[in-house]
Amino acid sequence: MRSYPSVGVQMYPILLPRTGTDLQKWAVIACDQFTSEPEYWQEVAKMVADEPSTYNLVLPEVMLGTPAEAARIQSTQAAMRQYMNDGVLVPHEGLILVERTVDGKTRRGLMMSLDLEKYDFNRGSQSLIRATEGTILDRLPPRIRIREGAPLELPHILVLIDDPERTVIEPLAAATAELPALYDFDLMLGSGHLTGKLVDDLTMEYNAIRALEKLASPSRFNKRYGVDSSKGILLYAVGDGNHSLATAKSIWEKIKPQVGMYHPARYALVEIENVHDEGLTFEPIHRVVFNAHEDVEAALARYFGQNYHFEVCPSTQQMVHAVQHQPDSGHTFGLLTETACGLVTISHPQTNLPVGTLQPFIDAWLKSGGAEKVDYVHGEEAVVKLGSQPGSVGFYLPAMDKSDLFKTVILDGALPRKTFSMGEAKEKRFYMECRQIG
Repeated sequence: MRSYPSVGVQMYPILLPRTGTDLQKWAVIACDQFTSEPEYWQEVAKMVADEPSTYNLVLPEVMLGTPAEAARIQSTQAAMRQYMNDGVLVPHEGLILVERTVDGKTRRGLMMSLDLEKYDFNRGSQSLIRATEGTILDRLPPRIRIREGAPLELPHILVLIDDPERTVIEPLAAATAELPALYDFDLMLGSGHLTGKLVDDLTMEYNAIRALEKLASPSRFNKRYGVDSSKGILLYAVGDGNHSLATAKSIWEKIKPQVGMYHPARYALVEIENVHDEGLTFEPIHRVVFNAHEDVEAALARYFGQNYHFEVCPSTQQMVHAVQHQPDSGHTFGLLTETACGLVTISHPQTNLPVGTLQPFIDAWLKSGGAEKVDYVHGEEAVVKLGSQPGSVGFYLPAMDKSDLFKTVILDGALPRKTFSMGEAKEKRFYMECRQIG
């Protein structure tokens, strides 16, 4: 088994469904999507029916906190064992080059296993693999219950590298015609097309690893980001699935005294992507608060005082345009309720991003009993639809510039939680590959 400890990579067999499997039914979207839209997951279950599917191997978060949660955790692990015993999963040796096309955009990634010993999700971390946003510890227990004792992992984790010269993934993409095809199909429910090619040529593999080593060179790193040796090298920034990776890390720290350092659970299968890939977009993650017991405008005015200003918008289109083209001074975000659509502007903000201004207000409002629950949603349509329902409040936020990500994390640490999304909900990673961890 090939190991590249300098860049935290271990080559483990990657499992894919056997030939003849209906891949459109096999692959389903990340479990943390459409959490306030159960009808999406009902449609998935209807489509999958009794066919082999990753739907049976994950717990859609729409089920969290429901009577179905406990039984679902047991059924997922049972399905994993059944698929392994029945030969549904077939191992493949090497890296996998992934191409995802949706809405005319194609982004590329590389499947590999990363060393959890080189990952630390705590604030202030200087590890090689780092979270880009704050980790919500309360969100880990249900994920731990799912992964703990599971024989397989299915990643929806997307990890970013900062490779402006395009030295790691893009040379493999240029040679795609030479690579054996593993899968090539349309994803369900309008989520585009997915292609996977096997990188089983050792020279190609070594070249990709050497390119990663150059990105992690201390001299290059310090020069690129204008820092000295007091800053640890950041090679991998977790873009999506931070809580899933944090779950894997938590379980590894728990079991390693018993299993030793040479165990598959020490590693996590992820897809790495270049933050400079033209097909990769950063979308904002909006907020919807449910069961508000207090007028939100009054709560905002009380929290922000004289720095708070509200302006009515005649349409959601104008609100969206204003948020996306906000001035340099102050922070502006959209506000949506059953009866109102407008712009909130906070002058003299204490943080760099509007989400950093808004999130502490939401946390304080929930804690005081002004509302009961917050959800994090993707896309204008979802926040408008959900925020306009009786008793709900929607907050529409602007996107951040993806070119600022690495330097911001290096200099300032993790961003506020749920700051950005790598694409809209339907563009999220689908479960396709698996790896044996137990």
